Amino acid sequence: MTAAALFESLAIPIIQAPMLGASGPAMALAVTRAGGMGSLAAGGLAPEDIVEQIAALKAATDRPFGVNLLIARAAAPDPAIVTEALERLAPWHDRLGIELPAPPNDYAPDFDAQFAALLAAAPPLASFTFDVLNRDQVAALQAAGTLVVGTATTVAEARAWAAVGADAICAQGGEAGGHRGEFLKPGPESLIGTMALVVTVRAAVDLPVIAAGGIMDGRGVAAALSLGAAAAQMGTAFLLAEEATIGKPWRGRIESAPDDATAVTRAFTGRHARGIENDFMRALRPVEGEVPDYPVQNRLTRDMRAAGGRLGDSEVLSLWAGQGVSLTRAGSAADLVQAWWDEAREVSAALHARTHGPDGHRR
Repeated sequence: MTAAALFESLAIPIIQAPMLGASGPAMALAVTRAGGMGSLAAGGLAPEDIVEQIAALKAATDRPFGVNLLIARAAAPDPAIVTEALERLAPWHDRLGIELPAPPNDYAPDFDAQFAALLAAAPPLASFTFDVLNRDQVAALQAAGTLVVGTATTVAEARAWAAVGADAICAQGGEAGGHRGEFLKPGPESLIGTMALVVTVRAAVDLPVIAAGGIMDGRGVAAALSLGAAAAQMGTAFLLAEEATIGKPWRGRIESAPDDATAVTRAFTGRHARGIENDFMRALRPVEGEVPDYPVQNRLTRDMRAAGGRLGDSEVLSLWAGQGVSLTRAGSAADLVQAWWDEAREVSAALHARTHGPDGHRR
């Protein structure tokens, strides 16, 4: 099956974004069973867990689902940089009453081992973020029956994925919450709005395009489809779902978020990501460029973020969320998907009526 055929086969062309730390197998299964396509965020999983969770999803449903990996290479930072980064975090550890961690021996899961597990488990679709695979890796997945989706924040990144043989592109607009998928031009140059990105990527590559970023309801779904997207990917919109795995501090900040709640930061992980602004982001903004690159900073802030979650201190948490966070609503994932699709159909019908008139002819 081609990617275009897969997306066309969805009863509801809504994809649940893979959100590490916020979504799990239960959400992926609920969305898939509702007629959309759920996604498993596998970037933080051990290889054996990747195999197990994919097998469990296959046993639970015969409908297509996706699995996402983060292309994070092994890091060997200068010890002096690590020491400096830990000193920068010391006041925050003092605030939480926890000790600074010792310099870690490793900073991220072994991507090659994760990839091998994914290849063996052969999910229907696999998406990748933070970099681009090589041709051999893409071909191996396709030979195993897995469609390959590459995350792109610019047209150049979409072309890079098309050049290695990807089956589809996930166009991640600047409105999206969580980590930016940028890998060619980190920073403001890759913060392109979803609407502009979808249409320019579609014009540049002959592949199905998934629209991602700022889509919070049926109006957004209808808009994405009208731009020519094969499906709409929604992440922040699921954060208050019953199946979401976020803790009370994160949930509380989403429920009370104002319209302009989010900002892009490197403070927590060393990679640009959008989240609800808090004390830690504001305090590190003047030195944001000095924090170690991902995955080093991500590993060094792990204990701080875990303690913040336990103690209910949202000012030290990475509260990933997109620009439309104030529109997030509660409910089961299945009910939310159906409600958004009903809204999208209503919006589409209203647009058809406006463009065609009461007699059904085009104006």
